Amino acid sequence: MEARVNRRLFSKAARALPAEWLPFADVASAGLPMSRLLRLSLFKVTMGMTTALMIGTLNRVMIVELGVAAWLVALMVALPLLVAPFRAVTGYHSDTYRSAFGWRRVPFMWGGTLLQFFGLAVMPFALLVLSGGNAVAVPDWFGPVAAAVSFLMVGAGLQTSQTAGLALATDQASKETRPRVVALMYIMLLVGAVSGSLVFSVLLAEFSPQRLVQTVQGFAMVVLVLNCIALWKQEPRNPARAAAMKLEPPAPPFIHAWRRFIANKNAKRFLIATFLGTMAFNMQDIILEPYGGEILGLSVGATSALTAMLAGGALLGFVLAGRQLAQGADPLRLAAYGAVAGLPAFSAVIFAAPMDAGWLFRIGALGIGFAGGLFSVGTLSAAMRLEEGGLVGMALGAWGAVQSAGAGLSIFAGGALRDLVSALANQGLLGPALAGPATGYSFVYHLELLLLFMTLVAIGPLVGRRSAVSHPPRKFGLAELPG
Repeated sequence: MEARVNRRLFSKAARALPAEWLPFADVASAGLPMSRLLRLSLFKVTMGMTTALMIGTLNRVMIVELGVAAWLVALMVALPLLVAPFRAVTGYHSDTYRSAFGWRRVPFMWGGTLLQFFGLAVMPFALLVLSGGNAVAVPDWFGPVAAAVSFLMVGAGLQTSQTAGLALATDQASKETRPRVVALMYIMLLVGAVSGSLVFSVLLAEFSPQRLVQTVQGFAMVVLVLNCIALWKQEPRNPARAAAMKLEPPAPPFIHAWRRFIANKNAKRFLIATFLGTMAFNMQDIILEPYGGEILGLSVGATSALTAMLAGGALLGFVLAGRQLAQGADPLRLAAYGAVAGLPAFSAVIFAAPMDAGWLFRIGALGIGFAGGLFSVGTLSAAMRLEEGGLVGMALGAWGAVQSAGAGLSIFAGGALRDLVSALANQGLLGPALAGPATGYSFVYHLELLLLFMTLVAIGPLVGRRSAVSHPPRKFGLAELPG
């Protein structure tokens, strides 16, 4: 009885809470009410969960439980990046698609969802064959090929649905609410990644081949159901638009539209800045926890908490970016502030080793997440207004392509460079002063600092423009930063 009364009091208090006090209460618009926006954001939740499954859970399962070679695991995880450059193509076709129902984005989101579903459905069986259990007599080449196809299908589906989904959100959100929509989408991505990691760790705590099949195929159904809910009535049928499109001349081939788009030096500079900044913030992903354990002597639990520190910092960055953009802040200037904020954060991680300061290392990890959040939301918001000719899908696809390529390349480079430099240092080839285990890690973090400076050089001439494509530049330098 008492519990029932408490629930009623809580419900009454919640309804009495002013709407403006709630996070992202002002993100809705007439064309995209809150209920539809939250449903649409489910496709970002499934993206976060898929990323957590492939890069986190399956990465460990394939190496530890299934005994697959580490280089082959890295290759499989990187395979989805091969389809990242095609995001611009799918985005352009979603801009110009002619449907009998007047749809544009929904067919691509649905097609991407089906690809992702079938890839996940096949993946656990392909991994079991790849591990060489010899339960089924198959040729030696069959396991790697089956696993590669499943990873490619998941990657292609993920890239296609994400590009079309972001373009759909851009179509329906008003110009005033678009920046807050971007921030909300990133937060839902983070929610999916964190919740997915927790759920997968619980489901696979006691590993068995049967449990692996049940978990991955069960998640395939979750992706299908959540994405169907996200798509439901998001893009209404428009027969009038379909009839009008039949009278329009056919859209030019993608290559012509792409040449016109990339011929603009400002668009090209924006994509270069996005690529450099993404590399700068993602190169440390693969070495952050080993750095804390090997160099600072942190426990497994303490290093695992670093992921939460990064996520917490990113969440703060997403919220701050959404508020600043809602107040009219320039998204490219915000991205530049993110690059600047990354400089002291990476420096804190570097100095944590000689100072033997675990607290400084944690502050640095929090700062990296915060700076990366500012940079990501700023560049995505800029990409939404990058193409003013109605081809927002192609612009978002180009942004997604360079970001995915930068993230994959940087993660691989971070691990490879750390191993190479550490081997040289341990052999004494870099001199006695650098003959220590921290040298390889320090090299990677110093390289990330260099990439951040290169990002500022690339993005500087674009800062202050109302559009990343046109309008005269304004000065940007250290004097422009707030005191």
